[in-house]
Amino acid sequence: MRSKWIIGLLIAAMLALLGGCLSPPNAEAPSAPPAGDGGGKERQLVVLTNRVDLIDNGVFGQYARRFEELHPGVTVQFEGLVNYTSDIMLRLSTRTQGDVLLLPNNLKNEDLSRYFEPLQEDIFYDVRFADFKAHDGLRYGIAAGASTTGIVYNKKAFADAGIREAPTTLDQFFEACRRLKEAGIVPVYLNYGAQWPLMIWGEDLVSYMSGDPEYLNKMAFSDEPWSLDNAWGEAIMIVRTLIEQGYVEESLMSNQWEISKTELAAGRAGMYLMGNWVINQVLAAGADSQDIGFFPFPYDNEPVRHAPLSPDWFVGISRFSSEKELAAEWVQFFVHDSGYVDDSGFLPVEESKQSSLPQLEQFLSFRPIFLEKSVPSDKLLEIAASAQISLWSGEYIQEWLAEPELDKVFDEYNRRWKEARHLSES
Repeated sequence: MRSKWIIGLLIAAMLALLGGCLSPPNAEAPSAPPAGDGGGKERQLVVLTNRVDLIDNGVFGQYARRFEELHPGVTVQFEGLVNYTSDIMLRLSTRTQGDVLLLPNNLKNEDLSRYFEPLQEDIFYDVRFADFKAHDGLRYGIAAGASTTGIVYNKKAFADAGIREAPTTLDQFFEACRRLKEAGIVPVYLNYGAQWPLMIWGEDLVSYMSGDPEYLNKMAFSDEPWSLDNAWGEAIMIVRTLIEQGYVEESLMSNQWEISKTELAAGRAGMYLMGNWVINQVLAAGADSQDIGFFPFPYDNEPVRHAPLSPDWFVGISRFSSEKELAAEWVQFFVHDSGYVDDSGFLPVEESKQSSLPQLEQFLSFRPIFLEKSVPSDKLLEIAASAQISLWSGEYIQEWLAEPELDKVFDEYNRRWKEARHLSES
């Protein structure tokens, strides 16, 4: 617990650095000559991303070559950040965020103008989540794709374990886990050691199992948002049951994210709770598309099943870029024309387009009720930052799962939340 407090203090110090060291919204960006000026020097566009895999496998390189053909004399350079959520905050504090980047999820919308350039309105035509990253009538980020969350599973592993149908209740889900374990197959990969996937069992899950997309925002009006008897308690208890019953991967503390895709592709693991975007990554790890299925997560034993409709990361332009017009053209190309949505297994952000992902047809056959994700309120983010709780990081959920008594750790987090909430109102 002490180490978590130290990490929390470091995060708080970093946030303070962001607030104190960067220029206020009305400050002029440092002047610099355009990269294309002077002696025919090539213009360079630096793009920061979390998709290190698409840099390594050459997919992003293909996008770059197509864009460069349309813009002679331009070179697109990618920088992949493995721990994007934490690394990008340091980049913002030092103004080393390139020209195009993904907007941090824990940055309040009122602060977006400090670091990002407003995007042109015409890029948002027919696009979902258009106002997610907006403030004072200006939009600073556009979603690169959309996704839903469910169980991605290996059909051969299910068959080897004698499971004939996808489970539709929580009891059936646990029974499927038992059969997979008996067959020598890892039932569920939590990716506990990678940490970030745990948010899918936390913030993501509680937002749709509660049937209320505003569930997280309503935490800002409660002194005790965490309880064994509410959606948070129910969600975390599902994960604790999986761990206690031995239904998850061994060596939990190791980062096994890349390994897990290979294990699921080969049928040595049975299931993920993950967004549909991971399906193409599992196929790239060696699975046949016909062997990979996708169904809504049965988080309880009731007949009604909700599923989220969420944006992927939002793409924006650095306020300090010297190539803002070129950056805007890249954003337009990347979101609408590059093929990233299909290559990554996302759902289109354009409302008029349909997904090419075959596994989505199976998912829809269960007739889930989709809940479109709500914009995190600035009040929620302010309280979380003050309480030193890094939402959407998976960090604190990792701690909760390791604690022997969940009610006591909830009490501690409620205490911190209450103090931060009252401080925000004073």
